[in-house]
Amino acid sequence: MIERLISRRRLISCALVALLTASAHADNSATEAARTLDPRRIEQVGDYVRSEIAAGHLAGAVVLVQQHGRPVLLQALGVRDVATQLPMTPDTIFRIYSMSKPITAVAVMMLVDDGKLRLDDPVAKYIPAFADTKVAVLAPDGKSVRSFEPLARPITIEDLLRHTSGITYGFYGDTAVRKLYAASNLFDGDIDNATFVDRLAKLPLAEQPGTLWDYGHSFDVLGRVVEVVSGQSLYEFEKQRLLDPLGMTETAFHLADQSKRDRVAEPLPQDRFDRPVAGLDDPIRPRKWESGGAGMIGTIGDYARFLQMLLNGGTLDGRRYLKPETVALMTRDHLNPEIARDNFYFPGPRTGFGLGFAVRTAATPPFAVGEYRWSGAGGTFFLVDPQDDLFVIVLVQAPSRLGENEIEVRRLVYEALVP
Repeated sequence: MIERLISRRRLISCALVALLTASAHADNSATEAARTLDPRRIEQVGDYVRSEIAAGHLAGAVVLVQQHGRPVLLQALGVRDVATQLPMTPDTIFRIYSMSKPITAVAVMMLVDDGKLRLDDPVAKYIPAFADTKVAVLAPDGKSVRSFEPLARPITIEDLLRHTSGITYGFYGDTAVRKLYAASNLFDGDIDNATFVDRLAKLPLAEQPGTLWDYGHSFDVLGRVVEVVSGQSLYEFEKQRLLDPLGMTETAFHLADQSKRDRVAEPLPQDRFDRPVAGLDDPIRPRKWESGGAGMIGTIGDYARFLQMLLNGGTLDGRRYLKPETVALMTRDHLNPEIARDNFYFPGPRTGFGLGFAVRTAATPPFAVGEYRWSGAGGTFFLVDPQDDLFVIVLVQAPSRLGENEIEVRRLVYEALVP
């Protein structure tokens, strides 16, 4: 299943290139004024999801398109689980996998706003084991490690936030370093964040920090940094400073209340992971490890409040969570021209990466410059468009449709915008 998902991801990347470059001849500047969603056109998003359900690609989904602080489209379609036939509802709980990363990023930037953390801080300042981390030097075939070399410069907090730390994942690709990750004891036992990161620091980096955008465990390390700086567990910090104040009461690292188990969405039987993804067997199950990179569950209502806070420049309901300049910093491109892009998971052309999000760096109408977005391995995704004052969330448990649904929904949403 995971091999098929990676293969499909490559195909989707090609499709995304075609989609985003098809309009490259158009005006490459931002639209001058915000556009409005046409209520009739936006219904096509729901129609598309219904067609996916009817085709047997999805059990169900919850979709939200919100503009100017109000839902324009909110639909719960299909069923949570084909085994129970319980209907999909707005309070359905989903495994959001890598949509955990933006939440971790906000937690980190709250500490930056507090003056307790700096983006140029070496990670080793908080996790000393990373001071001695080595970098693998590959043989010419790229399949084996020829030698190990010291860090050319320290890994920084910014490197972790923008995936330029040299820390990779071991569940995709066949390079020697990824194979080392996959064959290591990284995930053995019921480990906590401290144990996981100590093990990770003993493995070599795939490349020197600051040289390549390489998708990996960087946000798991950030979760541990939050713990060290705050003196709390990652979840305790997020719950106190972010989740509870925002009203994100269903967002957590596992399902603590088993009476809610029938509210959990499940993928179709043929669309389930056949082995753990990034070390996670199932984010629903209780465990000590609070993966800042992929471990959370939540509902569309919770994530909507999170995105609306970001869209508002760091505030919601009269409470400030981040400085407006911090949100602006997070949602602009941080990849300079010298940083190469990994071919597996980089989110496409005319796109950079900020501090926790892919960021659109050039407008190719109808797509807006400044849009930021991310997705999760279970098929969930979101986008935020500050220029048009809107965001979109699609929650679904359909790993094999990751990418395809995002491309189509993004197209339909932008085609529904009118001057």
